[in-house]
Amino acid sequence: MDAQGEEITGDQTAEDFAAEVARWREVRGMSKRALARAMGFDPSYVSHVESGRHKPSEDFARLADEALRAGKAIWRRWREYEKARARSGVPSPAPLAFRRSEQPYATDSALVVEHDAALLHYDGRSYRLTMRRLLRNTGTEPVTRYLIRISVDRYPGNPEQSNAHYRAHPLTWDELDLTAICRGESMRWQAKHDRDAFKEVWLLFDNEHGRFPLYPGESVWIEYAYTVGHEKWGNWFQRAVRLPTEQLEVQLVFPAALDPVVWGTETSMTAEASPLRTPPIRRDDGDQRTFTWITTTPALHARYRLEWRFRLQPEPETEQGEFR
Repeated sequence: MDAQGEEITGDQTAEDFAAEVARWREVRGMSKRALARAMGFDPSYVSHVESGRHKPSEDFARLADEALRAGKAIWRRWREYEKARARSGVPSPAPLAFRRSEQPYATDSALVVEHDAALLHYDGRSYRLTMRRLLRNTGTEPVTRYLIRISVDRYPGNPEQSNAHYRAHPLTWDELDLTAICRGESMRWQAKHDRDAFKEVWLLFDNEHGRFPLYPGESVWIEYAYTVGHEKWGNWFQRAVRLPTEQLEVQLVFPAALDPVVWGTETSMTAEASPLRTPPIRRDDGDQRTFTWITTTPALHARYRLEWRFRLQPEPETEQGEFR
C-alpha cells in the first residue's frame, strides 16, 4: 500500500523499477549500450526494460545494481515489483505483455532541438537552473507535451549513503519551484515519476486559458527553471542529448570570491568518458565568474558533463548532482 492506502500495482512498480535503472544509468553517465556491455546483455535488452517492453527479472536487477553501483536501490525496486505481483495473484506475464511505457511524443511527430541553452547560477546557497530550448516539429502531428528529467546524487562514490540521504531529505516540489513558459504563456506540468532523488515531468503545451500545441513545420522556444539547494545538488552538471540537436550551449555562473575552476568530459555510445574537445571559456564580470561551453551538432545519446571546484571554499567531502 502507498501513503494514501491505495494498492500499488505490478505495472506501477515495474515503471518505478525502469525509472530507477534510468536514473542510476544517467547518474553514472553510461549509455544503454555501455550498461548492457557491463552486464553481459544484448544492447537492445536495456532499452526494452527501460521502456517497459520486458519485465524486470531477478538476474537483470542484481547485475544492474552491481554495474551501476546503486547500493541496492535497483534491487529494492525489483523486490517491490515482485511483492506487488505476488499480492495480485497474477502469474508473471510474458516478457512483452507488460503495459508499454508512455511514448514521449505522438507517433508521427519528430522533434528537433534547434538551440539548447542551459544556464546554471549558484549564489553560494542554491542552484537555479534555467533551460531554453528552440523546438521544431518536423513530423506530421502536433506535439502537446515535452518530457524533462531532474536527477541528483550527492554521494556518487557511496550509493548507500546517497540513498539514505535522499530518503531522509527527498527533493520536494515546493523547493524545486518548477516554472515553464512557451509563447509568453505559462505551461502546465504533470509529474510522471516522483522519487526521492529523481523526477520526470511532462511540460504541457496548455494552461487554464487555452492550448498552444507545436504544429508540424513550426518552431517555438520553451523555457523552464527550477531550484535545488547545494546540500542536494553538488559539483557537476550533466547534459544528455536525447533528441537531434543543432546547437548545445551551457553557462555556469559562480561567485568569483569562491575562485571556481571548471572542466568537462564527453561520453558517447561508442566511447568512454574523454575530455571535452574544446574548453569552457571563462569570463570575469564583477563579483561573478562565468564559464561558457558550446558545441554544434552533438551526437545523439552523447553525454556532456561539466564539473567544478571552488578553490577558496573547504570541501570536506565529495558532493555531486545532475541535471538534464
